[in-house]
Amino acid sequence: MDRHIEIFLKRLSFAAITIATLTLLLLFLQTPQTCIPPNSPPKPHLKFPKSSCDFSPRELLPLDKKNRRLWSSKAWQSRVSSLSQFFTSIRDLGLLHNHSKVLCVSAGAGHEVMALSNLGVLDVTGVELIDSPPLVSRADPHNLPFFDGVFDLVYTGHLEEALFPARFVSEMERTVRDNGVCVVVVEECGNDEVRKIVDLFRHSSFVGAAKVSLIGLRMTRIVMRTRKFN
Repeated sequence: MDRHIEIFLKRLSFAAITIATLTLLLLFLQTPQTCIPPNSPPKPHLKFPKSSCDFSPRELLPLDKKNRRLWSSKAWQSRVSSLSQFFTSIRDLGLLHNHSKVLCVSAGAGHEVMALSNLGVLDVTGVELIDSPPLVSRADPHNLPFFDGVFDLVYTGHLEEALFPARFVSEMERTVRDNGVCVVVVEECGNDEVRKIVDLFRHSSFVGAAKVSLIGLRMTRIVMRTRKFN
């Protein structure tokens, strides 16, 4: 009885090995091709894999070429143009100058950094959780890697997205010099919402709030002036 079971198990193992081998052979012979039609126009700057098993090296787009392509896009230029108009209004208030040291917190891909540079501001720093060289460096907005009071103006358009708004604002205030300026832009809101944001600033006085249009959206601009030693 035991011998019959042993023979049965050996036959079962042999059958399983045979099926597995045939399956692998079938997969190898029928490797799926890419979904690019064979009659597609050639694109020499792109190298698509010939199959899902093709591991041949493909051309990587250099950073400077990638940035030139991004910065020349209509969407990028439109956003930068809108921000340039916004910062021009800040300069008209006497709060921004070409010699100002400016920090953009949660700067995304760097639209505001480029807008300020285009206006002639010589010292602009942008930080974000993910860097976008050369415009934006990596840093945690809740723990900025700068000494106290090194900037004349700090700007953010993403306070509403902060995990810890009070800490976010505290870092803005810390890195601005005494009598410097913090500029915050949020979705259009009323006086009660403005007051809640103003209350987050423990070491600044309220300069003013205004309705603005930014990147095609209706927004509210809030300006605070730091008062660290009063």
